Amino acid sequence: MSWKTLDDLDLAGKVVLTRVDINVPVQDGRVSDDTRITRIVPTVRDILAKGGKPVLVAHFDRPKGKVVPEMTLRVTLPALEAALGQPVTFAREDFKPAVAAMMPGEVMLLENIRFFPGEEQNDPAFAQDLADLADVYCNDAFSAAHRAHASTEGVAHLLPSCAGRLMEAELRALDAALGQPARPVVAIVGGAKVSTKLELLSHLTRKVDMLVIGGGMANTFLAAQGHDVGRSLCEHDLADTARAILAEASAAGCEIILPSDVIAATEFAAGAEHATVAADAVPGDRMILDAGPDTIARIITAFEGAKTLIWNGPLGAFEITPFDHATLTTARAAGRLTQDGRLVSVAGGGDTVAALNQAQVTDQFTYISTAGGAFLEWMEGKTLPGVAALEQGN
Repeated sequence: MSWKTLDDLDLAGKVVLTRVDINVPVQDGRVSDDTRITRIVPTVRDILAKGGKPVLVAHFDRPKGKVVPEMTLRVTLPALEAALGQPVTFAREDFKPAVAAMMPGEVMLLENIRFFPGEEQNDPAFAQDLADLADVYCNDAFSAAHRAHASTEGVAHLLPSCAGRLMEAELRALDAALGQPARPVVAIVGGAKVSTKLELLSHLTRKVDMLVIGGGMANTFLAAQGHDVGRSLCEHDLADTARAILAEASAAGCEIILPSDVIAATEFAAGAEHATVAADAVPGDRMILDAGPDTIARIITAFEGAKTLIWNGPLGAFEITPFDHATLTTARAAGRLTQDGRLVSVAGGGDTVAALNQAQVTDQFTYISTAGGAFLEWMEGKTLPGVAALEQGN
């Protein structure tokens, strides 16, 4: 890969402007999930170990270039200090003298960078102001890398730049999954609607060997093939698009796996009356809420014959029992194969991470991305400005 890491730069005595993502959920004035905070700890500790002074730059919520007191990053300080095991200095404004006064071993967090209009505008003058604070730039926020903002893209052109440990791990995992994967590659794309993942589906037909389509979007494909899907969630107006994607896959030699049997229920509710039926025999008064046992077996067989798995989106209405069965069963199979060294498994997306947590397999997968939009855009084959800026180097 053409980007540098923390191992490639001399950080001794240098201020390291470190872009992180600590945009964490907060309830009653306290961080309720510190996952994103704990994931930046290796980068901060390595910068300190190399004699650098980490100045953390991050956003919180969407203040849109204005100071919104309820969106101050100060709320993250207790969780950040607990994760790092040391005090963290908070710079609310007038960053330059605060950074200049930093002592060796100190960590500083700057106020919400999106309070400044120049951030989201990627204003060159604001990017220069940020660059003037430091000697080195480190981007450890892959989840913000799809944004061409001053702190993710602009400043990378103005300082010697590198990827932090989390960014490095993410990029290596993604390269192993789609860049230079071991084949065969199987991808799962699930979720509610085809319309939100058109580019993704089209791109994957040219990149993977097998594509499993699940969740509500599978209903659109079944309907496009002429099957009655009853009262299921379905985008009937996208039938032509679905058929075009199937044709693209056929031309590219990509096998599409759609449900051959489904769980059809009377309503979208826990414990609703339900039955397993063939995908082409769904009663008109029922709705498809999960894949059936034959489909689950086909998916697991695909896993067993694959070397690489990419997963984005659940296979059914996993939030409600018993319509979580296909998602949880296949996730556990993927986890076992990964643990046995037979599969490289990379997953990402909010619903996907929630489903894998529910299946209790997140520690079994090769890599779980919490990057959301950036992960999806990477899967779509798009250039991520924050990554491209690191690759161009300084």
